[in-house]
Amino acid sequence: MSHRNDRALRVGALARVEGEGAMHVRVEGTTVTDVRLRIYEPPRFFEAFLRGRGHAEPPDITARICGICPVAYQMSACLAVEDACGVQVGEPIAELRRLLYCGEWIASHALHVYLLHAPDFLGYPGVVEMARDHRDAVERGLALKKAGNAILELVGGRAIHPINVRVGGFYHAPSPAELRALARDTLRPALGHALATVEWVAGFPFPDFTTGHELLALVDPHRYPIDRGEPRTSSGRSFPVRDFERHVVETQVPHSTALHAELTGAGTYLTGPLARYALNHAALSPLARQAAAAAGLGQRCDNPFRSIVVRAVELVYALDEALRLVEAYEPPAPCHVEVPARAGTGYGATEAPRGVLFHRYELDGDGTVRSARIVPPTAQNQPSIEDDLRRYVQDRLDLDDERLTAQCEQAIRNYDPCISCATHFLDLTVERT
Repeated sequence: MSHRNDRALRVGALARVEGEGAMHVRVEGTTVTDVRLRIYEPPRFFEAFLRGRGHAEPPDITARICGICPVAYQMSACLAVEDACGVQVGEPIAELRRLLYCGEWIASHALHVYLLHAPDFLGYPGVVEMARDHRDAVERGLALKKAGNAILELVGGRAIHPINVRVGGFYHAPSPAELRALARDTLRPALGHALATVEWVAGFPFPDFTTGHELLALVDPHRYPIDRGEPRTSSGRSFPVRDFERHVVETQVPHSTALHAELTGAGTYLTGPLARYALNHAALSPLARQAAAAAGLGQRCDNPFRSIVVRAVELVYALDEALRLVEAYEPPAPCHVEVPARAGTGYGATEAPRGVLFHRYELDGDGTVRSARIVPPTAQNQPSIEDDLRRYVQDRLDLDDERLTAQCEQAIRNYDPCISCATHFLDLTVERT
């Protein structure tokens, strides 16, 4: 290690995350005094150009915020618009939406586990290099990704930015025969791959590190939250979705085009797999709970490096749940309900793969959107990621530049940040004085 008083580490772009940005670390003597995730992607102004659009348009427009989790944006938008218009869809439509959402969870978690994060734990710069020694594992991951995409294509019309979703339901419902064939040929084999994934990642080497932040997730009294639920924190605070903005406050910071979020009276918090698992462990299916226990997770996981194990357990759950939904499927007739325009404000929140995604829309009497508010999970997590990195780097200042940079990148990938969603990451600078 160099004995210079000043020291800088730079990475032109963080690999294996969605989006671009930078991290700046300042060290004074032997103390890390500042860590900033500088999200420098340009603001995308979705909230602004939703204004003046019709109330049927937000699901299609907001889906373009992200190519990895478009269904999350569609589902939260649908719930918010339907809430503003005083409409609730029936269970057959709601269950088909949940099946579509399961497809997104499967595709997103498989992408993260195998292509983005596993190379860190196994010592490879990327999945291409990892595939040379772990071809079977990479093929398993691609099969899981393909299974998620198959659900998205059949139910949503296509895998990226689905076109079959509309306010009030769907334009078309798949037939029972189509879903049964999907379950037989694709989902059941994929469930075996998901169980093997849990066993595989449970054996990775994990640093001893604990996050101590408040956790926030949706809670559904009947099942593991995906498409609906009520926000709850690990300290026991619970509130309806319509009160989200009273409890979660966003502020602008100079170094980021993403807003920073805090819980009123509690400060920084984390949303995502660790929060979902901690608050909803008992709601997992028996098969998923068994997989979690075999992986040594217990009823709560506070090590962000082990979040890859939680995501693998959620892969098992999403496939298990998709198979249950297919088995019980009855095509909704009709496949959508009318959502007549009216003046009002509506709220919607769902569990995107990376955490709670909140939407709020204010509508005029003719359905024109007067205002929109979207709070993505990565923006909520950014302050907690910075705080965790501050503590993580503090214990590793003796590392040389190359190793410290690599470990910082791995630590950031724990949270699977979707920077383009938050936009608003890694050129790494460590400044020592």
